[in-house]
Amino acid sequence: MKAKILALDTSTEFCSAAIMMDGEVLSKGEYAPRGHTSKILPMVDELLVEAGVKLTQLDALAFGRGPGSFTGVRIGIGIAQGLAFGADLPMLGISTLQAMAQGAYRTTQAQHVAAAIDARMSEVYWGRFSRQSSGEWHADDNECVIPPLELAHKTVDDERIWTQVGTGWEAYAEELKSLPLPLQRTESGVLYPESQDIVVLAQHELVHGNQISAEQASPVYLRDKVAWKKLPGRE
Repeated sequence: MKAKILALDTSTEFCSAAIMMDGEVLSKGEYAPRGHTSKILPMVDELLVEAGVKLTQLDALAFGRGPGSFTGVRIGIGIAQGLAFGADLPMLGISTLQAMAQGAYRTTQAQHVAAAIDARMSEVYWGRFSRQSSGEWHADDNECVIPPLELAHKTVDDERIWTQVGTGWEAYAEELKSLPLPLQRTESGVLYPESQDIVVLAQHELVHGNQISAEQASPVYLRDKVAWKKLPGRE
């Protein structure tokens, strides 16, 4: 039986929430470069009403753990922690890059996905994923933040057809042309992670017992050292 899970994500310009009940997914989302804090909780409230369930009746709360906007990731985790604390729910952190891979499968049945989010500072958040027969995703690369041109030197030639998702492909189109990969542009238009895909991935994580307490929830920035060095007095 499918668990009852609420998911939310504010890691990019797209703000979303979703709930899975008895295997069915209800979701809400909005492109909103700003105002995530004021938009996400109303989405959650509306979904709970539509699903006819209280927060305390859920089995877990999932969140987009990053990578993504520093501010957006912090907002999402902070709100998710507050809800989890209040309802005494375990939490499930889901990769935003992997969520986009799931989005590509949902919309185009893509089996091999190359995700690139524009990380600013002339870099991309990067990860490649292959779908397994179980419905889970295998990470073909370690998620990283990297200048697009450097990917050409680090990426191994591969005969599989990779579907592109994420804002990085448009932001650094010329630089990413040098990748030694057969690529095809996904017809889905998947540019951002969405909670309706995060909640599906969270089901697998819960089955494997990968839930954590609210106190343990933490972001994955991939650029921690850069952020640390920017602080006054840090080396």
